[in-house]
Parts: sequence; C-alpha cells; structure tokens
Amino acid sequence: MKDLADRLRLARQVALQALAALFLMSVVWVLLYRWVSPPATWLMLERRSHRPEANYGGLLPVAASRQINYQFRYIDEVSPHLPLALLAAEDQRFLQHRGFDMDAIQKAAKSNFEGGKQLRGGSTITQQVAKNVFLWQGRSYVRKAAEAYFTVLIELLWSKQRILEVYLNVAEMGDCVFGAEAAAQKHFGKSAKNLTQAQAAMLAAVLPNPLKFQAGHPGPTARAKQRRVMRNMRRLGGTAFVRGLIHQD
Repeated sequence: MKDLADRLRLARQVALQALAALFLMSVVWVLLYRWVSPPATWLMLERRSHRPEANYGGLLPVAASRQINYQFRYIDEVSPHLPLALLAAEDQRFLQHRGFDMDAIQKAAKSNFEGGKQLRGGSTITQQVAKNVFLWQGRSYVRKAAEAYFTVLIELLWSKQRILEVYLNVAEMGDCVFGAEAAAQKHFGKSAKNLTQAQAAMLAAVLPNPLKFQAGHPGPTARAKQRRVMRNMRRLGGTAFVRGLIHQD
C-alpha cells in the first residue's frame, strides 16, 4: 500500500510539473508574438501541404501553386480603411469585450438551436487570432478549450492594436494568400497601404469563405456583403475610429 501511495504521489508531482511547464511555455509563446511577427500559422502549413478538397467551381485549379503568400505589415503600414472594415465585418464590439462577445455567442447558440444558419460574429477577432496562430484546424472540445485559454492569454498580454494587427496579417484571404499585403497585391495589384474604402470592404466581405468568394472577382453575394460592411464602417465613425484605437495603444 505504501508503494502504491508513493507511486501515486510521484505521478501527481510529475503531472503538476508537466502542467506548469506547458503553462509557462504557452505564456512565453504568446508574449513573444506581442513583439515578433508570427513566421507562419498552422493553417498556412496545412495549405502548403495540400489544397482544399473542394475546388469551388474551378476557382482552385488542381495545378495551382502551393507557395504561401504572406508578408507581415504593421497596422500603420496598411490603409486605415482595412482594419476598420475588418472590425465592421467581424467584430464591432472589439473594444468593449475582453475576448468573448457573450451577446453574439448567445445569438449564435439560439440560431443553431432553432435550426437557422450560424450567425457571423459569434467568434471574436481575438478568438480567431488564437485559433489561427496558436492552434491546429478541426473541431473538438479540447480544441475549443485551448482556444478559450489562448484567447484569455492574448487579451491579457497584448494590446487591442496588436490583436487587430496580427489578425489582419494572418487571416486567410484566398488560396495560399494570407494577410492584407498579400491579398491587396493578389486581388487589386497594389500595396495594402493604398487600398480604397471599397477594396478594403471587399476583402473583409469575403472572409467568411475567402476560397469560395474571391475579392478580385466578386459575385452578387460578395457585393451585397461589401455594401453592408461599408454601412457598418460609417456607423463606427469611419477611419477616425481606427486612428483612436492606435493612439490609445
């Protein structure tokens, strides 16, 4: 009995030490990306290794290059219309919440329960950064728990400006196209610094499915979403809203 108790005590100590090590590693990892640009994300690696199963009506040719197009830009190196458009499309309460928008989560849950389509906005920009930068793709309770954990860490250790800055760089905006600069060059042939309001709104409008809806060749659905994004941009107060965010941080 004494030997069993000793083994259990040792196992408990090892488990606690392993958990402490994982906690410290995750904190260091998140803290590092507060200043260092992520060299890649798990989704980038997945896209690099193979193309998506669906070709979306021929929009993703089988012979398309799997070279990742990703060029990190700081938030003051892109048009102020783009971060505003992302907030208008994805997370209008970004400055009010601390990583979780409970109103949006409740509305999404209600819609799912009633059999409707899941509402956009259930997942905040912070949650999407946690998912895109630190976690693997897929759906499971373990992954959702890890996403919540990293969301809390990001909100604690990063500024709101840094969260938005990383998001606009790692968001998938086309097949093997990630972030503002790569998307602006790919879809509009210009730097992200020179995006117009309409172009920024279009990039934000296709984010629900940037492989199906291409910003460079939008259809009626993408155009309708673009108009809604532009209305929300005006409702937020225009680019002054983003300038205030940058000045605040």
